[in-house]
Amino acid sequence: MDNLTAEVVVAGAGPTGLMLANELALAGVDVVVLERLPVRTGLSKALNLQPRTAEVLDLRGLLGRAEQRSFATVADGHFAVIPVSYTGWDTRHPYQLGIPQAQVEAALEERLAEQGVKVLRGHELTGFEQDADGVTVTAGDLRVRAAYLVGCDGGRSAVRKALNLAFDGTEGRGYGVSADVLFRTAPPGAPTEWRSMSNMVTSLKPGTFVGLIPLGEPNLYRLSYGDRLSRPADLRATVTDEEVRAVVHERFGGEVAIEEIRWASRFSDDSRLAAKYRVGRVLLAGDAAHIHFPAGGQGLNLGVQDAMNLGWKLAAELRGRAPSGLLDTYESERRTVAAGVLQNVGAQNALIPVTPDQLALRTLFRDLTALPEVQHHLSGLVSGLAIRYAQEDAHAAAGARLPDFPLGNGFASDLFHSGKFVLLTTTQAAPPHPEVIVVEVPALPWPDLTTVLVRPDGYVASTTGSVAGWLV
Repeated sequence: MDNLTAEVVVAGAGPTGLMLANELALAGVDVVVLERLPVRTGLSKALNLQPRTAEVLDLRGLLGRAEQRSFATVADGHFAVIPVSYTGWDTRHPYQLGIPQAQVEAALEERLAEQGVKVLRGHELTGFEQDADGVTVTAGDLRVRAAYLVGCDGGRSAVRKALNLAFDGTEGRGYGVSADVLFRTAPPGAPTEWRSMSNMVTSLKPGTFVGLIPLGEPNLYRLSYGDRLSRPADLRATVTDEEVRAVVHERFGGEVAIEEIRWASRFSDDSRLAAKYRVGRVLLAGDAAHIHFPAGGQGLNLGVQDAMNLGWKLAAELRGRAPSGLLDTYESERRTVAAGVLQNVGAQNALIPVTPDQLALRTLFRDLTALPEVQHHLSGLVSGLAIRYAQEDAHAAAGARLPDFPLGNGFASDLFHSGKFVLLTTTQAAPPHPEVIVVEVPALPWPDLTTVLVRPDGYVASTTGSVAGWLV
């Protein structure tokens, strides 16, 4: 048996696990990443980065890597497949970035390697034991002793199951399928570029849906389809080529020729949320903590932002800089966000009509989305731009994201590449703590403020500049 030591073990090398490992490595934490699969699959899977996730990556100088690997810029989001505009949000990224999940993982793993951290592939977590001082993790013939373990190992998380945590929620009635399909020629009426969510999904009969998104390669498309009213007896059953071809021919005609089906996967419309995100020295993030139907394109984004929230807090705990209770705010903040996502996904599911009354409701709702206030509210939900963490400070800035305003030859996001707190002030100020960078600015996004302390994840910690409750 091989034995290793680390400060943190991250189980799972998807976007959540890789983002978390990058955050920990940036803070100088010794991290080991264990991944069950021997090689990266290369499967596209999720396809988008929402505006807030683009901002999060920009805070660490990672967005450029993603943009180089992207294939589309999508001007709007969607709520129940009704396009919603990002107009009105103070962001430099009012769009979705079309990028396969595999490319997000490649960009994050590239940066992780530059920080001297390798992903240990072919090492499936098979068990762990925790005590007052740490966690002993077993992955086959490998044993790792660490201070903390974080399960980023997906919806069927072995870490969550070993903790015997309830994973309650709503059991859906239907299913969906995602497949990457190479056609001989583009199907009739299919878009050749992904620029908007308009007309991307159609329904052949109540409860069903079929959508096509071009993936940047000639005649290669993401095909999505499903039935919200019935599901196969075995959701894990292989999606056959015959099944995919039958859906294509029903929707686009029997003359449409398929050259190759590169991959296909079936998923449920269940919504579930872990009862806890932390049990002692073991934590959960990403799909290990929450699953939902991919309405609005929020899943990958939710996990990456979990990692951004957890990383600096866990590092502060390990370095003795965290006040009592700081690490527990990961659960209180991010579980609340996930519960909100599950709620908006449920609302989106309810707006997919299967009866005449529901069709009437959807028609009325679509009319309402023409109102700018409704557009703003819905786009804030799916984009993550509306997230505000609860604080005792009643000012509108407290707990809100810092808009990425121009600063000198760059932008405010450039100040966060090192992963530290930033004190922005319109007057001279001494650093309140060694972990705080002080930057004098001509003005703040909130004209009535002269000072704000901003957390490493880009949210306002204090409108007075005090580090109380954030650093010791």
